[in-house]
Amino acid sequence: MHIRIFAQLKKMDQYFIIDFDSTFTQVEALDELARISLKNHPDRENIYKKIEDLTNASMEGKLSFTQSLENRVKLLEANRDHLKQLVTHLKKKVSTSFSRNTVFFKNHADEVLIVSGGFKEFIIPVVTEYFIKKENIYANTFVFDEEGNIIGYDRTNPLSQEGGKVKLLKELNLQGEIFGIGDGYSDFQLKESGMIKKFFAFTENIERKSVAEKADHITPSFDEFLYINKLPRAISYPKNRIKCLVVGNVEEDALSLMRKEGYNIREKDSIEDKYLEEAGILFCDEENQPTPEQLQNAGRLKVIGIFGKINGRKLMEAACENGIIIFDDPKNNPRNEDFIPRRVIAFMNEGKTHTSCNFPDLQPPRNNNAHRLIHIHKNVPGILAKINDVFARHNINIVGEFLVTNAQIGYVITDVNTGYDPEVLNELKAIEHTIKFRLLY
Repeated sequence: MHIRIFAQLKKMDQYFIIDFDSTFTQVEALDELARISLKNHPDRENIYKKIEDLTNASMEGKLSFTQSLENRVKLLEANRDHLKQLVTHLKKKVSTSFSRNTVFFKNHADEVLIVSGGFKEFIIPVVTEYFIKKENIYANTFVFDEEGNIIGYDRTNPLSQEGGKVKLLKELNLQGEIFGIGDGYSDFQLKESGMIKKFFAFTENIERKSVAEKADHITPSFDEFLYINKLPRAISYPKNRIKCLVVGNVEEDALSLMRKEGYNIREKDSIEDKYLEEAGILFCDEENQPTPEQLQNAGRLKVIGIFGKINGRKLMEAACENGIIIFDDPKNNPRNEDFIPRRVIAFMNEGKTHTSCNFPDLQPPRNNNAHRLIHIHKNVPGILAKINDVFARHNINIVGEFLVTNAQIGYVITDVNTGYDPEVLNELKAIEHTIKFRLLY
């Protein structure tokens, strides 16, 4: 019997209470609805500002939720047609780390609850696409007139009231450990009331210091939450834990792509050993490149992106010897500033090495129904046989395997089925002549 690599929940022992606005989605839905419904209003900018201020005051605990909600709804001047436009917009604004973890929601459909002070009319169409059950969505509901205009909301719903999430959970009387994930004061109130075991302040979209400082844990992404709790996830290691060291003249547009992916950006004036040793990714320009000697102690470094031409073969070979891939972009090439970050992202996410100046070329298709493992080793005979022997002894089904080599290294990507003993990873790392090994997803 094989142990799953990620711990599985016992049915109904744990629940996950997830907020919607600025958590499941990147935005505050009522703020976005206002921008749709008031786009032709002559005083729209002032009204937008009032609504945003009311939202923030409530989320930071400076204004009661009841007052905030009532005043925001009055300012909306919205109807059913505006809501349809909002839903279309929100589907494109699902938080990145939530959207890539659909498998978690599918596997834990009974334990995931969306609890929000927002409205079912726009929440249900968005979250049900992620296998979240309609009956597990708790939110407010609008009241409409005969023409379909929003004229109010159901004031008997506990979620329309101050402390509404606490009131709701008392009514639900869930039995088991409850974890709360959200960005606002109403989410923290669940912890304050003793209704949940742990509160995770979600900061991927916005960090409210008054909330984050009271949280049990700050989670910059949903991947981080899943990682901490040893739950199934789309990527093996949260990107917010991977430091991207940036040295020299690197365009902000390039860094914004890395920030969007969730990497921890650290900008420094020079490549110092202490910073390089902590980095998983290095971005540098042509004038600020590491020495071959520096790479010997950069045990966490996986990839270097050089905005310019690499400084010679010695650096390429030293990187190869240490299992570090390099992408460079000579200045005379008419490429955009996103060339390097996109290559780095493709390598980190899927193991693609295309256009690298020191690794053999490999562009494997993504396999969403398997785990992907990367093995980098010295180019000596027999390594692939040893890798496959590990899988065979543990009765692991290989659903895809790719091997490319150059004079220095062999680069193997293996996609395997989801169930296997974690000891497999240790055995793969221990194979003689292994340089680097990592579980990609």
